[in-house]
Amino acid sequence: MLEHGGNKILPVIPQLIVPIKNALNTRNHKVICTTLKILQQLVTSADMIGEALVPYYRQILPIFNLFKNWNSNLGDHIEYGQQRRENLGDLINETLEAFERHGGEDAFINIK
Repeated sequence: MLEHGGNKILPVIPQLIVPIKNALNTRNHKVICTTLKILQQLVTSADMIGEALVPYYRQILPIFNLFKNWNSNLGDHIEYGQQRRENLGDLINETLEAFERHGGEDAFINIK
């Protein structure tokens, strides 16, 4: 739906915030990873969506703060979660970069 929604996505952004917040609050690793990937796709799916999400950062970003340092330090071992994009810390950084890139001039201030 995100690929073909185009300009129909923007009006429903306020209705998406509560389900996104609930998904992030589950604190389930797989659910959070999937939600972060969807948020990245949502921001890039159409124009102005990144800017429309900026007022809702206060509801979404606190959960990011809890998990941003969840990078696996395995030493010499290989972490296969990177290949499948399941490393939570990396996904949060990618999502924040996407928010900053597509969120307009107020995005950086609100993220910090």
